[in-house]
Amino acid sequence: MVDFHQNGNIATLHNLRTRSHEEMTYELETFAQSRKMSLILPCLYSELETDAMPNILAELSKVTYLHRIIIGLDRATEDQFRHAKKFFEGLNQNHVVIWNDSPRMKALEARLDTLGLAPTEQGKGKNVWSSLGYLIGCQDSAVMAIHDCDILTYTNDMLARLVYPVANPTFPYQVAKGYYARIGNEKLNGRVTRLLVSPLLIALKRVIGDRDYIDYLRSFRYPLSGEFAMRTNILPDLRIPSDWGLEIGVLSEAWRNLAPKAVCQVEIADAYDHKHQELSPEDAAAGLNRMSTDICKAILRKLAADGTIFTGNVFRTLKATYYRSALDLLDAYYNDAQMNGLTIDRHSEERSIELFAENIMRAGQFFLENPHETPFIPTWNRVHSADPDFLRDMQDAVAADTADYK
Repeated sequence: MVDFHQNGNIATLHNLRTRSHEEMTYELETFAQSRKMSLILPCLYSELETDAMPNILAELSKVTYLHRIIIGLDRATEDQFRHAKKFFEGLNQNHVVIWNDSPRMKALEARLDTLGLAPTEQGKGKNVWSSLGYLIGCQDSAVMAIHDCDILTYTNDMLARLVYPVANPTFPYQVAKGYYARIGNEKLNGRVTRLLVSPLLIALKRVIGDRDYIDYLRSFRYPLSGEFAMRTNILPDLRIPSDWGLEIGVLSEAWRNLAPKAVCQVEIADAYDHKHQELSPEDAAAGLNRMSTDICKAILRKLAADGTIFTGNVFRTLKATYYRSALDLLDAYYNDAQMNGLTIDRHSEERSIELFAENIMRAGQFFLENPHETPFIPTWNRVHSADPDFLRDMQDAVAADTADYK
């Protein structure tokens, strides 16, 4: 497939299929004897009712090297929480379902709010942050992984390849980011990466000049993937964005806290398909419309934090440069799809580019008008400093919910 990233800042580990899944599993079982591994699954209750989740559950039940699975459950009623607990009983590993909407968890959130430390938005970022806090409180895992719960093509080989680079004690990697070809139903997918992130990074380089951070992001073949693994020692200082900029935010934190040689990307599947978000051009707070704005804001925040000065004129130039770059890339993607027997709806793709161009301006305007914005959820180290009993009380609340709602 067409590859517009600049490989060289980080290591890229390829899936060459030259060793069996059984061989890799055996090694992971060996690593797990001294380095326990946990998996976090942030999910909505509605995802339990999809075709993807039962298959993910069946595949995970075959995994022998995981110490614990933490399911962060959002938008669930009491009865739905009970159903979710039964649903996940099929897992063979030690596991827990965190009911994020329970009265006990809401009380803990209110406690943080009095300290000015509560997450400001509901969503995946808050779900992941809460699950990480629970994992930190367990104090028994050296490696953790996260992946989405809407993967239609999921196999447990994906997890093995994702976690291997950080689980292997002879490797230097602290963070591994998953990547894969975005192909499904004979279509070229991955619209936000192809049509927003790639041309935006090209445009930024042309408008503001060379930046190591831009080259770093361009090193990733699929920066928006929801699959990554980490060594847990870095979790207490991880700043999680509270909006749709989660994936870019995590990569930015790795850039801030780690040397490039401690970060890698790993190919975890030959093809990947999941639930596709609607463009939602009529609603700036929904679908890819909101996602694209939040991603732009996440990139702008990081560049500003590194000393880049943005003005209204810069954003106007950036929008025009992005638009031209995106259309140029679209021509190449269209040709690539044609050559490989895939389809692209050029009208729909150009509509997406037009919306993303407007959202670059919207993100820039928001950035300029909100200089005091604090878009990150506080680190768990800060929460522990402000309330040393919080992590223990979270563990107790999850245990009480598990026991009470049978």
